[in-house]
Amino acid sequence: MLIDTHGRIATDLRVSLTDRCNLRCTYCMPEEGLRWLPKPELLTDDEIVRMVSIAVTELGVTEVRFTGGEPLLRPGLVGIVERCAALEPRPRISLTTNGIGLARTAEALRTAGLDRVNVSLDTLNPEIFRTLTRRDRHHDVLAGLTAAHDAGLTPVKVNTVLMRGVNDDEAADLLAWALLHDFELRFIEQMPLDAQHGWQRGDMVTAAEILEKLSARFTLTPEASSVRGSAPAERWLVDGGPARVGVIASVTRPFCRTCDRTRLTADGQVRDCLFAREESDLRAVLRSGASDRQIADRWRTAMWGKKPGSGLDDPSFLQPQRPMSAIGG
Repeated sequence: MLIDTHGRIATDLRVSLTDRCNLRCTYCMPEEGLRWLPKPELLTDDEIVRMVSIAVTELGVTEVRFTGGEPLLRPGLVGIVERCAALEPRPRISLTTNGIGLARTAEALRTAGLDRVNVSLDTLNPEIFRTLTRRDRHHDVLAGLTAAHDAGLTPVKVNTVLMRGVNDDEAADLLAWALLHDFELRFIEQMPLDAQHGWQRGDMVTAAEILEKLSARFTLTPEASSVRGSAPAERWLVDGGPARVGVIASVTRPFCRTCDRTRLTADGQVRDCLFAREESDLRAVLRSGASDRQIADRWRTAMWGKKPGSGLDDPSFLQPQRPMSAIGG
């Protein structure tokens, strides 16, 4: 197992397939983009499948989430999903995406073995979308969401970041829209993971503010903590249920004590926390000819020293050097 000194066991693996993205969201990267990782530094399709196999068969991982950057930009994505779905024991496999390109790939991904998707969408307004992402692709995201639902990649979860003075007045409208289309909406507090290092706590729309905005139109009933388990989102029944809305309050209500995640970057680095400033290089071990057992042992060592929390509340907190696009969601 991937256990740390605080007794937490990592069973959820987040695998970044690329650091590239076809959007330029203002809270993630600059308009000109970033310097992408050179191809030789990226794990190959075979190496990714091997790492997932080690995690599942040697280390007790039961959930695999493919992320980016934008994972739909990875040419071998469908094949990677198919090969990982064939592992024994079979992990649950999901994908976090911006939804661009999902309309043409949802059916193939479902056939390959993908179980569900999380799609990022911060606004219902195409003009605000263009301002936030610096791209005119709102219609493509909506088409991708519909295709994912029709393909059975359910529950389709929609991830939304509210920004003060930009889209924070859309909270209730977004929830009403999600309920209408049978999507599960999850609001995420803006985190200090932007490439520009411009995040300011005072600019962040907090979980408390989000719930206040939603409660002005809907009746929210907290879901029992036992139901939440180690999931990052606190969830509320909407108007008595069964529909739910979630809030991931990584900054104001951290859930570090129940964290069950381990992360593998596109260039083969293990991260024990989204906000970690240290990584462990598994790519070098992998390419040196190490056995599965040796790689598993290195992975266990990397997770053993995981800190008790993200340190966001510590005055000495320093933002990770890598932005979210290079870490993986």
